Amino acid sequence: MKILTVNFLTCAIKSCKTSPLSFPLRFKDAELEQQEIAFNPTFIQNILPRIDWEGLKTTAAELGFTTLPTSKPEEDSTAQEDETVLRDLHTLLLEMQVTEGKLVCGNCGHEYAVKEGIANFLLPNHLGEVLLKYFSQGISRGFWGS
Repeated sequence: MKILTVNFLTCAIKSCKTSPLSFPLRFKDAELEQQEIAFNPTFIQNILPRIDWEGLKTTAAELGFTTLPTSKPEEDSTAQEDETVLRDLHTLLLEMQVTEGKLVCGNCGHEYAVKEGIANFLLPNHLGEVLLKYFSQGISRGFWGS
């Protein structure tokens, strides 16, 4: 699973969709692998406006990537500065992959397994029903132990 993908995901549970805690999903026990691909600055420049920068910074920090700037790169940056940032983003977003681990919702605590680079977002029937009942009753997050 590429890091870019995580920037577009939230918890699959409907009641979590409105909670700011459900984004970004947090990695737990993540195993990373780098797969080198050709640098494509045009793709990075075109995807940049669609990226939630705060979510990306959170994910990057959790995975140990500290080279991201504090604010999203703008068009007025110098060419050399821009190239360095674009290469760092290329490495993080496209080359780094999570091969094993879990994605965890910060709202409900549900864990989505990542196996062989594929996240499983299917909820078991009983879990969907229990969580629906849980959230419809308005019980606090303390149930999940967080």
